[in-house]
Amino acid sequence: MTTSTSATTSTWAVVRVLRDRNAGLYLTGVVVSGFGTSALWLASGVWVKQLTGSDGLAALCLLAMWAPTLAGPLLGTLADRVRRKPLLISANLLLAALLLTLFTVDSPGRLWLLYTVLFVYGAAGVVHDAAESALVAAAVDRSLLGDFNGLRMTATEGMKLLAPLAGAGLFAAYGGPSVALLDAVTFVLATGVYALLRVREEPPAPPAGGWWARTAEGAGHLWSHARLRPLVLAGGAMMFCAGLAGALLYAVIDGLGRSPAYAGVLYAVQGVGSVAVGLVSGPALRRLGERRFAACGIALTGLAVAARSVPADPVALLSSFASGLGLPCVLIAALTAVQRETPDALLGRTAATANTLMFTPNVLGLAAGAVLVELVGYRPVLLALGAVLLGTAAPLLQSPASAERTSSRSPSDANPA
Repeated sequence: MTTSTSATTSTWAVVRVLRDRNAGLYLTGVVVSGFGTSALWLASGVWVKQLTGSDGLAALCLLAMWAPTLAGPLLGTLADRVRRKPLLISANLLLAALLLTLFTVDSPGRLWLLYTVLFVYGAAGVVHDAAESALVAAAVDRSLLGDFNGLRMTATEGMKLLAPLAGAGLFAAYGGPSVALLDAVTFVLATGVYALLRVREEPPAPPAGGWWARTAEGAGHLWSHARLRPLVLAGGAMMFCAGLAGALLYAVIDGLGRSPAYAGVLYAVQGVGSVAVGLVSGPALRRLGERRFAACGIALTGLAVAARSVPADPVALLSSFASGLGLPCVLIAALTAVQRETPDALLGRTAATANTLMFTPNVLGLAAGAVLVELVGYRPVLLALGAVLLGTAAPLLQSPASAERTSSRSPSDANPA
């Protein structure tokens, strides 16, 4: 009976979101553009590998796309300086035009253009995500934000399961330019979808300070907000641990006696978990609240990470699925809380700052894991990470009212005027 009720609730949540015109259009845009992005993500590395034979140069593609995230707070400020809907449309058309220039990349000497396009792609993506988060908060009913963010996660992860295969097949048949064309077409289609959104935006107020001062306002809002700060910090801690655990993946696979290709199976199983949790996140957020929902996800991830130390295929598959279920929870909870608790005028830069604080630690964790696996081995590190994640989840189980009282006592009470 409980399972049936939960399934019915999740289904009704999906229906509620899709019946909302703006929410349905947004999700369509996410699916369309996400398909092209995921296809290009894989194909760009294969493209460079084919032209140069270098694994290092191929890996630079991912770095080029990711690096602009470091400037997220600064780039997110742009989303608060102009109306968001025209900004989304302009960013999509810019990327569509830039991708067409990749038809000229046919030799190692032209790779600088590919890297440049990927870097601009990443920067535009940061601005796009910030503007989208802000516009969603205005265009979608606030009661549907948790459901929408969960379904957005489902759509994004679903595209990660399907699009790389399509991109690889298209690349094998017609080469890299064909994948660039596919991505450009998806951006044009997404532009048409965003143009159909019905949302009334007032022109932003003239800026009150310099660019850096306005950028700092987003970080200041996050840090001073008793409900947002713990969620974002917990998200960053979890992503650091997830990156560190990710660096140990091939050591885990060696412990299973499998070939490196088995990583694809584990990633696919994890993706299925992420798709699944997106479908139930809205009802779960309403039942548990952002803090407890995030805590449950982090705790589940901690148990899953620790379980990877067991050299058994069933445990590895189950832990991958559990990680897929747990990892997105704090990200969905934090984004939903930012959208609900942030004034519209600050929302673009606040969302971008939150994304930077949560996703940048993932790369730091990857680097730390690459060192630790050589020095310590993977089993002790995985067990330690599981304990750290459980410790990260524990404070979020504190009631929000109690957390706000604790926050209000510091630092001002410790330093009276």
